[in-house]
Amino acid sequence: MGLRFIQMEFMWMGHFGGAGHSGQIAKRISKKGLLLGIDRDEEAICVAKERLKEFCNIQFVHDNHDHIKQILEELEIMAVDGILLDLGVSSYQIDERERGFSYMVDSELDMRMDKTAQLTAKDIVNHYAEEDLAKIIYEYGEEKFSRRIAKNICDARKVKAIESTLELVHIIEKSVPRKMWDGHPAKRTFQAIRIEVNDEIKPLYRTILDCIDVLKPEGRLCVITFHSLEDRAVKNAFMQAEGKCTCPPGLPYCSCGCEHLGKIITRKPILPSLKEREENSRSRSAKLRIFQKS
Repeated sequence: MGLRFIQMEFMWMGHFGGAGHSGQIAKRISKKGLLLGIDRDEEAICVAKERLKEFCNIQFVHDNHDHIKQILEELEIMAVDGILLDLGVSSYQIDERERGFSYMVDSELDMRMDKTAQLTAKDIVNHYAEEDLAKIIYEYGEEKFSRRIAKNICDARKVKAIESTLELVHIIEKSVPRKMWDGHPAKRTFQAIRIEVNDEIKPLYRTILDCIDVLKPEGRLCVITFHSLEDRAVKNAFMQAEGKCTCPPGLPYCSCGCEHLGKIITRKPILPSLKEREENSRSRSAKLRIFQKS
């Protein structure tokens, strides 16, 4: 996506995933610089350490990007030059079939990005009330057949616990009329359950504002999202941070209390090129938004 971070003192990443962005950033920061990589997935950190072992200016932290302020405080870092948040599930996590993220292979229902966390997809599917299941699938998956899916899940678990991804897929397939299939019928429901397991949406708006807060002047926050719920939260947080004065025209000073923290660089999100979409089908839904602090 053409990101460049040059001569940076510090860089913070939302998560490593396959370490692709991290490697490109590590090549471009100065010898005095530091790439601080944060990921809630310990396995992803192990993979990143191996792939980035040639670089000595990287520090790894096992934590959630929602805790950015606490993490920097503990490391005694006052501010950073740039932040890249690469949101959502990584290709590495999807490809690890035992993690339970994919609806294409059979595995245990898990979906935890942080394997030390307690809540799993199996817990949600087997213990959430039907009304709560329907709400999650509708709000986080934007699935119009959410009520039917939730009802069929609850009916199925009365017979036996739902333990595998393919068991859940079969229930979803029976719940969505074939003529209404737009891609794989389980995609939206799996997304919804994964978001609930990892609490991906609720803290995001606040996290974006926290990230802007810890930037140095003229520092930039770059956020890559992969679905509309993430993108909406990022867009709204950017608009809040940019501020909009509501004072009458001609007033010599601002009295409305509007706070301008910086400016939105990307009025419209940057999308992957046709070449990138052809080479990497998972990039098709990616959107990049950038904010620069004053």
